[in-house]
Amino acid sequence: MKHITATAALVLSSILSAFAGPDCDSCKRPKSTVNEADYKIVSASVTHNKKWGQLEFEIIVQGQAGKSTSKPAGKMNGAPVDGYVFPTTLSPEDVGFSKTAGILALAITAHPDFDDTPLWDENGDGDYRNDKIVWHPHWVVLVEDKRVPGGLSVKEFDPADKSVVLPKTNPGMPMYMDSPGFQVVTEGKAIRIVVPDYRVRFRTSFKYDAVAAYMQVVTGEGGEHAKGDNMPMLGVYKVYSVLSKNLSLPYQVK
Repeated sequence: MKHITATAALVLSSILSAFAGPDCDSCKRPKSTVNEADYKIVSASVTHNKKWGQLEFEIIVQGQAGKSTSKPAGKMNGAPVDGYVFPTTLSPEDVGFSKTAGILALAITAHPDFDDTPLWDENGDGDYRNDKIVWHPHWVVLVEDKRVPGGLSVKEFDPADKSVVLPKTNPGMPMYMDSPGFQVVTEGKAIRIVVPDYRVRFRTSFKYDAVAAYMQVVTGEGGEHAKGDNMPMLGVYKVYSVLSKNLSLPYQVK
């Protein structure tokens, strides 16, 4: 556990450059429609509910959680992704990825330009392809990436690499990303998500932090993200807030 925490702190420390880095509007970001108070984290918790066998994640913000989101780009290349993220000391294998280096994080996201949860109908209208702006979860593996102002991106892999294993609920992208379908609830200043114990292989004791960030998709002008492209497929471009301030992942599941 100590080794994982130290590694997490080392990688995540790069995200601090977002506060001093270039503004995202200079990174081809659409004019922001986000109220940053909605992404100013004031507290967070992860509670293990033994009675119901589940982990209950919660972030409290200064404004209204999940109320404001980014303006659509109108295409996949440059599409915005807003997120509330729990970096953890869990390992990628705990949620069904093959062994790989990086930080496993639970990200609650919304994005107006695409739907990446093909197995789930989050708005309950019978159409599994139109849940773009509905807040929903992803497991992601984060790695340091100095190409983007936020210093992190979702780890990618070569689609031809047959050794890579993803959870069965993955959205079919060449990234360490899963779309697990957990329930997300927004209520006033709070955004919450519930994870059954068995979905983390009963690893209910771990450390975490809480981050709110703006991310962006890069697919290339042709719409296909090729190996060797200059920018990551999904990178962090702006950090709105970090609960611990120093990204030491100091918080423990209660």
